Amino acid sequence: MTTSDKNDYLEKTPILKLLMRFSVPCIISLLVSALYNIVDQIFIGQGVGYLANAATNVVYPFTVIALAFSLLIGDGCAAFFSISLGRKEKKAGDTAAGNGILLLIAAGVVLMLIGFLFEDNILNLFGVTPASYGYAREYLSIILIGFPFYVFTSGANSIIRADGSPHYAMISTVIGAVINLILDPVAIFALHLGVSGAAFATIIGQIVSCIVTGLYFRRPKTLALDKKTFRPHKTILAKSCSLGISSFITQLAIVLVIGVANNMFVLYGGQSKFGADIPLSVVGIVMKVFGIVIAVVVGIAVGGQPIVGYNYGAGHYARVRETYRQILISVSIVGVISMLLFELCPQSIIALFGSENALYNEFAVLCFRIFLSGILLCSIQKASSIFLQSIGKPVQSMLLSLSRDVFFLIPGIIILPVFYGVTGILWAAPIADVLSILLTVFFISAQMRKLKNPEYAQA
Repeated sequence: MTTSDKNDYLEKTPILKLLMRFSVPCIISLLVSALYNIVDQIFIGQGVGYLANAATNVVYPFTVIALAFSLLIGDGCAAFFSISLGRKEKKAGDTAAGNGILLLIAAGVVLMLIGFLFEDNILNLFGVTPASYGYAREYLSIILIGFPFYVFTSGANSIIRADGSPHYAMISTVIGAVINLILDPVAIFALHLGVSGAAFATIIGQIVSCIVTGLYFRRPKTLALDKKTFRPHKTILAKSCSLGISSFITQLAIVLVIGVANNMFVLYGGQSKFGADIPLSVVGIVMKVFGIVIAVVVGIAVGGQPIVGYNYGAGHYARVRETYRQILISVSIVGVISMLLFELCPQSIIALFGSENALYNEFAVLCFRIFLSGILLCSIQKASSIFLQSIGKPVQSMLLSLSRDVFFLIPGIIILPVFYGVTGILWAAPIADVLSILLTVFFISAQMRKLKNPEYAQA
């Protein structure tokens, strides 16, 4: 069977069936990745307390930076690979994958070294308080060891999904998460290792996931990796990474938002009845719950990437439009359900992370109900940005990625508390969601018109 025959299903199988095939394992993989952090948060909250949770929230942005570089490389190479298959240019796709694997390994090692060299700078940058500093330094020093494994696994799984093996990518991630889930309570409660135990549980899971992921490339589905594909190819690597820029910016925007929000919560929280440490702890929990919803949304959209990329490359624009329509319906359902949960029963979600005082619970309820009130709009915006990336539109995708978090949310976080105090920071998010969805409608409407004109779309 030729490579073309192996990929015929991408242009013949019904779209919804294909989307289910790719998105479900992708959602599970990303959910599991999100759970690496949130499981630590739950067990640390129950076993150590909210100051330790505040400490892990300070470390979290640097792990997101690692993920950003991982997805820049992995998602970009995956998108390039899918488009290349659709255009019957498989050698270029194979080269992108081989170059991507090498770059992922290098990026993980470099980020680990940077982390060790600038530990205190990183903690201060992301708003560590004197009360949480000891926990934060302890947690970061161990988590950094797992960076090379984490970066490789996260990026390589994007390539594995594009190669038509989403279930393998899911399994490799789930194995590590299950190990983390088992070891967390043992390390924290049985061995009394506190935040160090949570960190060790996480990196052990990451190492196992990395090994399983690496084994895939011994017998890939359609990829043909040899010495030539691993030789650096500047042009292909540049094109691949340009397609991953949206994923990169999305993650870096999260870092910027968390970094700015942490510092603003410390500043304005300290001037309120809540104090500095309660908002710092709560916002980390809220961001990680938000991350679970976005993992589902991104899983749906990224699951559609091989379908969109292949059919766009092959010129089947009707299938490209239908795939986006199915993605839009799916993420809208996720957004509506999430919004209802956050508005109607925030206290039940908060209780998972430990029982605290009434003041803590009061701020946590406010945070869920206000900060996450625009989750439906945000879900549509995130999925649309990934869609644009999948059809090789890095500039539009990048602008859409920047719009919500960088252009609108961060200025709101800085400006609104001047007038409305600590709650003003919370209102910045729904305002940013409304403004960014307007830009999303503009970009997507323009692109859909182009896709109805095959000659212009391919250009």
